Amino acid sequence: MQFLCKEYQDGNPRVRSLVTETRIHLVPSLNPDGYELAREAGSELGNWALGHWTEEGYDLFENFPDLASALWAAEERKLVPHKFPNHHVPIPEHYLAEDATVSHGTRHVGRAVMGRRHLMLPCPPWQVAVETRAVMAWMDKNPFVLGANLQGGEKLVSYPFDTARPVSEMPAAAPRPLDDYEDDNPELQETPDHAIFRWLAISYASAHLTMTETFRGGCHTQDMTNAMGIVQGAKWHPRAGSMNDFSYLHTNCLELSIYLGCDKFPHESELQQEWENNKESLLTFMEQVHRGIKGLVTDQQGEPIANATIVVGGINHNIKTASGGDYWRILNPGEYRVSARAEGYNPSIKTCSVFYDIGATQCNFVLSRSNWKRIREIMAMNGNRPIRRIVPGRPMTPRERMRLRMRL
Repeated sequence: MQFLCKEYQDGNPRVRSLVTETRIHLVPSLNPDGYELAREAGSELGNWALGHWTEEGYDLFENFPDLASALWAAEERKLVPHKFPNHHVPIPEHYLAEDATVSHGTRHVGRAVMGRRHLMLPCPPWQVAVETRAVMAWMDKNPFVLGANLQGGEKLVSYPFDTARPVSEMPAAAPRPLDDYEDDNPELQETPDHAIFRWLAISYASAHLTMTETFRGGCHTQDMTNAMGIVQGAKWHPRAGSMNDFSYLHTNCLELSIYLGCDKFPHESELQQEWENNKESLLTFMEQVHRGIKGLVTDQQGEPIANATIVVGGINHNIKTASGGDYWRILNPGEYRVSARAEGYNPSIKTCSVFYDIGATQCNFVLSRSNWKRIREIMAMNGNRPIRRIVPGRPMTPRERMRLRMRL
């Protein structure tokens, strides 16, 4: 934050552009209780997990509702997307209660070497932390587009899904050849935005001075990133109810976890080098929010349409417009068929191109009013039965006259 303010005042064109064109939110600490506890213990490597939990014992990162499992269960029943959305998945009502508890069913404690299976044990329920409720309300209030939570204890970038999908729930699909960086793991469920998440993760790791230097292995285990500094969360540390999965499935925001280094509390003499290691990565990552498409959805009178759905062809995950009818959709370079849809309006479709240079392509939509709402009302008054066409010259029956009066 100090860097951005100073460079802005000094006239740095890159920082000025970033600050002027981006609404930046900074949270110094999501878990101040844990931070104070770890800070008092010191900066030795052995204390890396001491500040992970709150004073009440909650792991905030995985204290969110498990929406991924709910989505996959709906997919199994073929309810998506007609009866169950593939985006903005609603929070279960029981989770919003004052005395709500979180139970993610199972936890992963190990891996069988030959079978590539996780050992899954029952996970006891715990309450929803006040910090978690505050963050969820904050996410609902602000139309975030890109986010990162900065952590320590490792040096890599992790992206969704963090939840490992049980093999029995995996949709049947023809096998495809794996890329060089991928591992044959049947429990990994990629998000529809998998390629975009990888782009975002690589944008940070590749600009970091040491994150891709994994020849010594990871901080505590072998290197799980194939020397790229990035990994899907479910492959590295499977867990349900993570903040990243929740953000992706409940909001428009693409959220990743950035692990800055092995030591959560570097000595004062090491801070400058740690800053140099991450400075360019932080700037590059924030600039990615301006990659893709953006625009405004309005009616024919120019009035903005809130909560309109933006659908990108080939990506089974939609977003919604904000209260002012504006939207932002991060996309990799390419040409996309994009449509805007809203209740009571006819959909609009256009082709939008995304280029390699930073700068989102403007794609505005103007929607015309639809008669379907009135048609559905008339159908409902008719008991949702087909309405008989009145033939000129044929007298109407008493029942037909009665139905016509009711409709009028």
